[in-house]
Amino acid sequence: MRVTGIRLALIFYFFSTETVLSDKARNVLLLLADDGGFEIGAYRNKICQTPNIDELARNGLLFNNAFTSVSSCSPSRAALLTGSPSHQNGMYGLHHGVHHFNSFDNVTSLPNLLRENGIMTGIIGKKHVGPSSVYQFDYEQTEENNHINQVGRNITHMKLLAREFIASANKENKPFFLYVAFHDPHRCGHSDPQYGPFCERFGSGEEGMGTIPDWQPWYYQWDEIQLPYFIQDTEAARRDIAAQYTTMSRLDQGVALILKELESAGHADDTLVIYTSDNGIPFPSGRTNFYDPGLREPLIIRSPSSSARKNEASGAMVSLLDIMPTVLDWFGIEKEMTNDIWDGDTPKSLLPILEKEPPPSDSDAVFASQTHHEITMYYPMRAVRTRRYKLLHNLNYGMPFPIDQDLYVSPTFQDLLNRTRSKQPLPWYKTLKQYYYRPQWELYDLRKDPAETNNLHGKPSLEEVESNLRERLSRWQRSTRDPWLCSPDAVMERDSDNAVCRSLDNGLLNYHTL
Repeated sequence: MRVTGIRLALIFYFFSTETVLSDKARNVLLLLADDGGFEIGAYRNKICQTPNIDELARNGLLFNNAFTSVSSCSPSRAALLTGSPSHQNGMYGLHHGVHHFNSFDNVTSLPNLLRENGIMTGIIGKKHVGPSSVYQFDYEQTEENNHINQVGRNITHMKLLAREFIASANKENKPFFLYVAFHDPHRCGHSDPQYGPFCERFGSGEEGMGTIPDWQPWYYQWDEIQLPYFIQDTEAARRDIAAQYTTMSRLDQGVALILKELESAGHADDTLVIYTSDNGIPFPSGRTNFYDPGLREPLIIRSPSSSARKNEASGAMVSLLDIMPTVLDWFGIEKEMTNDIWDGDTPKSLLPILEKEPPPSDSDAVFASQTHHEITMYYPMRAVRTRRYKLLHNLNYGMPFPIDQDLYVSPTFQDLLNRTRSKQPLPWYKTLKQYYYRPQWELYDLRKDPAETNNLHGKPSLEEVESNLRERLSRWQRSTRDPWLCSPDAVMERDSDNAVCRSLDNGLLNYHTL
């Protein structure tokens, strides 16, 4: 079969695997945090209280090297639900009416494919992807037919919706895929500032804030939070994190409620449970960035299989692009892509890792691709990250790194701005100028420099390392038909369906001209 343009040819069929649970129905519950990070006890945060996610980790497998493929909300969700990077599925930026970013009409998504195979699909919470024909669930309670806070932060309402969906699946005697997309701990200072920077007062029982019956708010002292290395050590930033912690605790209690509904409906022993987040936390160097605070994600998978690993941690290098093949594998559906789309660096099922830890290799890698966040935030980036090194390509490096609206109005970023403008001391690991202006290429030795502050691009002793990473990144871009393959120093033309980069002689010295 020939693939032309951006069309992705997919062939699906049922098959048997060694991981099948007798003859019982199999289900999947996917729990997705919104801009959630590692403010979790299971990930060694000793302050933020998340006992229910911690319990999920004790009964499942915790991944220490999980990464999103794009550090932006709609693109990351589209990538997760299609198993393809944002430049391939077409979701280049946020799916808002004013932005109008959508995936390509011919993309095959997880909910559509599951429905075609007799599996009931449901989404509760934040959807933020389109078009609806590509991402169609049988049951939808999202921001498209509710206020986002009611289906994404009101955990009492969310549990009742989950109860309704599971009861419907039971009544129809169908296996199900339920996608619960929390809106916590996303910022809300730009849209609903009356509830606080993270909507931490929404439903708190305070006067005018309403009440969420099942939520017992946790409040944190700003001087006792666990400060990440990439956030400045000031009172303003610490208070911001304390507010984030409160919404993380609400999300944690919501996780408990959804899991209780699963158990009460009789599906605790036949459901694969996945907890993760869409992208990094909404702080400088986090969301919209390709530094590790923007790409690295929590990932916990609990399998009901008697042979599955429990209360263990995995060091396997995995991507959220692996979620789709994992779910398909769980349901016994194989997705086979034509071999000129993917090569060796392909999304993979994580089910084998739930049984046995794979041997680590220095060649293990994940890839990332980003184009926009908001419509005005055109800052395309591509990256490859191995266990030790990360190569980052900033295609629009001549422009300052853009700042999204939510971050701009945040107490943390305003503190950075005000201290920089007034030339006050700034206890941060960078300056705003360093943060805004980035080189075309960034190479980091993550073993020696986990904070990614020492750019080793062009260092003679790492010439072979960098050359191999460039070639690998280029190969991945070619295999995923990246329209930005030749940027910024060449124009791409296709010769017999093969990409050819024609130099612009503009002096930018991309690897295509080396």
